[in-house]
Amino acid sequence: MEFQFSDKVNSFKPGIFAALNEKKEERMRKGLPVYNLSIGTPDFKPAPYVMKAMEEACKDPENYKYSLEELPELIEAMQNRYQTRYGVKLEADEIMSVYGSQEGMAHIGMVFCNPGDTMLVPDPGYPMFEMCGIMANANVVPYRLNPEKGFLPDLEDIPDEILKEAKFMIVSYPLNPVCVCAPDSFYKELIAFAKKYEIIILHDNAYSDIVYTGERGKSFLQFEGAKEVGVEFYSLSKSYNLTGARISFVVGNHEIIRKFKVLRSQIDYGIFLPVQKAAIAALNGPEEYVLDQQKNYEKRNRMLCGGLRELGWNVPDSQGTMFVWAPIPKGYESSFEFCMELMEKTGIIVTPGSAFGEHGEGYVRMALVANEEKIGEILKVIKESGILEK
Repeated sequence: MEFQFSDKVNSFKPGIFAALNEKKEERMRKGLPVYNLSIGTPDFKPAPYVMKAMEEACKDPENYKYSLEELPELIEAMQNRYQTRYGVKLEADEIMSVYGSQEGMAHIGMVFCNPGDTMLVPDPGYPMFEMCGIMANANVVPYRLNPEKGFLPDLEDIPDEILKEAKFMIVSYPLNPVCVCAPDSFYKELIAFAKKYEIIILHDNAYSDIVYTGERGKSFLQFEGAKEVGVEFYSLSKSYNLTGARISFVVGNHEIIRKFKVLRSQIDYGIFLPVQKAAIAALNGPEEYVLDQQKNYEKRNRMLCGGLRELGWNVPDSQGTMFVWAPIPKGYESSFEFCMELMEKTGIIVTPGSAFGEHGEGYVRMALVANEEKIGEILKVIKESGILEK
């Protein structure tokens, strides 16, 4: 029997990541060292009190039933977090949970778009942003983030004919992969822009707890009028090292939340109750844990970027996120070419910028998932490889 698959699923290609994984497996079979900086999975552990809450909840057989909705204590914990951390008051009907921001982002486009409707995504940007539109059968239009403008969008450069058709726009700062933060003035401009063109804003706030500018990262919802134009995704994956638990929140405009809940009620029975209990413990836990982790990421950021500059690779310090965004060294024509040679010569795996959109070409992304001892080894093998002397 010959199976016929959809055009949509046939359009998904493993591409770059499959090639990187193949090279990684080849090195491991030969017993050669591998330093995997390609995936943003934190190597820090969840706080003990978070794991304890999960453990205790898992002992109760009642917690293995469908949850159907968020526990009241979880909603209260999110309200308290946003009030104390960002100064934002959230009503109960302005909060909903999702199985991680990836899952939420993959489905929310269906709330806004009919097939063929237009949505806007950053380029370079996290690949799931584009997938949000693809899953909704939308017309995905990238807006360029220019390094000369600090990787901020020039909203006036987006053609009027596109803006008149656009249903929603995804924005994210600090932004993976380019590792920059946005000033307050940008958010104010963005909200006015959204109102003018009646474009819904989806702000991905995954990294506001990992910022190195000397200021605390902010929420889109801190700015006047934000709730009128959109919602924000807030993830517990990176702030609290709960990547595998898969729990995030969508917060903001109550009409969008209400409609998104209707959609998800068709495909979901609620977050596993022990995960909800762990999330409550994390959100209500001491802020010092989050701040100490941010300091550790900052040390890694300075050590890696500063060390690479000493070796002659002009890598700027990140402003935020758990990544580094580096222009490829001189002598290389493509990010993929450099990534493959870097792995072959050193065992260091990084992600080519081309994986993040057309304008990501010429860069690579490195995850800050190696401790300071490992970073020292990485700098040593890069120096000894001669790869920067091409």
